[in-house]
Amino acid sequence: MIIFDVITIFPELVKAFSQESLLKKAQEKKLLKINIHNLRDWAKDPHKKVDDKPFGGGLGMVFKVEPLYRAVQQIRNSKSKIILFTPRGKKFTQQKAEELTKNKHLILLCGRYEGIDERVAKHIADEELSIGDYVLMGGEIPAMAVIETMARLIPGVVGKPSFLKERRLDAKLGQKQGFLEYPQYTRPEIFEARLRSTNGRTSARQWKVPKVLLSGDHKRIEEWKRKRGRLICK
Repeated sequence: MIIFDVITIFPELVKAFSQESLLKKAQEKKLLKINIHNLRDWAKDPHKKVDDKPFGGGLGMVFKVEPLYRAVQQIRNSKSKIILFTPRGKKFTQQKAEELTKNKHLILLCGRYEGIDERVAKHIADEELSIGDYVLMGGEIPAMAVIETMARLIPGVVGKPSFLKERRLDAKLGQKQGFLEYPQYTRPEIFEARLRSTNGRTSARQWKVPKVLLSGDHKRIEEWKRKRGRLICK
């Protein structure tokens, strides 16, 4: 079981995400566990303040090092890996998700406002991650993205355990190793669509399922999937 401890000042954001769909079922089956902590619980002052103005001037507020230090010290254990989300971090990829599943305990630090005191990155976090070349309002969305991506790699979370084996390509078979994403179709075999043009006229169109998927020829179907799919490299 992988345990995620998320530290945030907006715990309800992550709580709602963690209590829906497959993540909720995975926790019920004890395949993973998501603990959500309010950083303000480790603030010492009466107003539970966790940020302050940056030294040297500048706009916005910066998370202080003290409450994050106290939170991590209380939550961590000998197996913990501490992740800080920042636009400057290493890009989160499918390969990184695979690597992180080797850890049994992840502490995810979610910043807000202008940023986090740099001493957190230097002395507390084990690694800095970014989910893309853009700036979000906080680290909650990256934390949720990491949790969901990793959860899909845990056998039994998504469908049958054979699901992961079906989607992975094996380097031993002379294939480039990775995770294959291909187009999916379901019933009806033919969908009748009525499309309206800019002049207000409508026309009928038939959107059909590729014949190969209806053929029952498993070899041809596998070839079609690999040809039309995209390899998310490991």
